[in-house]
Amino acid sequence: MKNNILILCLLALIATLTSCEENYTPRPRGYFRIDFPEKTYDVYTTRCPLTTEIPVYSKVEILDAGNDTCWFNIVMPRYNARLYCTYLTVDQDIHLMIDDAYKFAFKHEMKAEAIARTELHVDSTRVHGMVYDLQGDVASPVQFYVTDSTNHFLRGSLYFDHAPNADSLAPVVDFIRRDITHMMETVKWQ
Repeated sequence: MKNNILILCLLALIATLTSCEENYTPRPRGYFRIDFPEKTYDVYTTRCPLTTEIPVYSKVEILDAGNDTCWFNIVMPRYNARLYCTYLTVDQDIHLMIDDAYKFAFKHEMKAEAIARTELHVDSTRVHGMVYDLQGDVASPVQFYVTDSTNHFLRGSLYFDHAPNADSLAPVVDFIRRDITHMMETVKWQ
């Protein structure tokens, strides 16, 4: 009788252990929610011969301002983002300058999953340009240039102060991309 109870307990224990099957489903990695401010802009007059509207949550660092060239950064500290801008006067063939902008964007081709190009034309202010959207884990997800084709040329590249991760940066890149488009559309040459 003792043996029967011991055998029944042992069988119950074995049945319990083998019948408990846990279905484990891995969950996708989550990221922190990012709250974005309302889109508001201030007119920024650079030392370069242009004005544009930049977001109020950014600040400008002037690196160098000369007669023919000008370098400045638009820093967005909340997002660890920096838009490197270079202004050049068109004293050479404009096609070479556009080709350089193209080459800078396509240097990231090895890491990019895709590169989309969007043209921009604002005839009233003589602003024409191109935006390069680089998808994937690239160092610079957005690059652009604007020009009047005769005197002025402005090129910019967006970089983040950390390793690229396209999944976690996607909402921030989309948010800043709209700011870049607004900045390009509001450029006025001096």
